[in-house]
Amino acid sequence: MLKRLTLLSLAALLAQVPRSQHATVTQRVGTTDITISYNRPVARGRTLFGDDGVVHWGRLWHPGADSVTTISFNKEITVEGHALPAGRYSLWTITAKPPEPWTVIFNRGVGGWHTNYPGESQDALRIKVATETGPHIETLTWYFPMVDADSAILALHWGTMVLPMRIRTQ
Repeated sequence: MLKRLTLLSLAALLAQVPRSQHATVTQRVGTTDITISYNRPVARGRTLFGDDGVVHWGRLWHPGADSVTTISFNKEITVEGHALPAGRYSLWTITAKPPEPWTVIFNRGVGGWHTNYPGESQDALRIKVATETGPHIETLTWYFPMVDADSAILALHWGTMVLPMRIRTQ
C-alpha cells in the first residue's frame, strides 16, 4: 500500500505544470540562426531588481528560471563588437544598479540548473551592456526588437528592465 501511495505521489508531482513556462525563440539574421531556450519566471507583484528584489545588484544572476538559459548560433557572430564562435552557450549576468552597465556572460557550460554557474574558466565571452527602461512586462522575455540583413538587437526584458545587445553576423 505504501509503495502504491509513493508511486501515486510521484506521478502527481511529475504531472504538475511548472509556474515558469518554457520558451524557445529562433531568429535568422542573414544566414545565421540564433536560438535562445529558456524558462520564463513571472513577476507576480514582486520587486524584481535591487537590494530588496528577487535579483540583487552586483550578484551573478541567470536570466531565466529552473534549467539554464542557452543561446546557440550556427556561425560566428559579434556581440557588442566582440567576436563569439559558433556554438551553444549558457547565459549569465552580473547585475548593476543603473546607470552602471551589467556584465553579460556567455559560458561554455550548458547543462545543469540555473544556480550552478560553471565558473569563469568556462567563459567564452564577458561584455558590458547598459540597461534601458521599458514598459512593464510581467513574464521574463527574450526577443529581437530589431532585425536586419546582417545585424539584430537581442533584448532581455523583465519588469521595466531591458538589456539590449547588438549582434552582427558575417
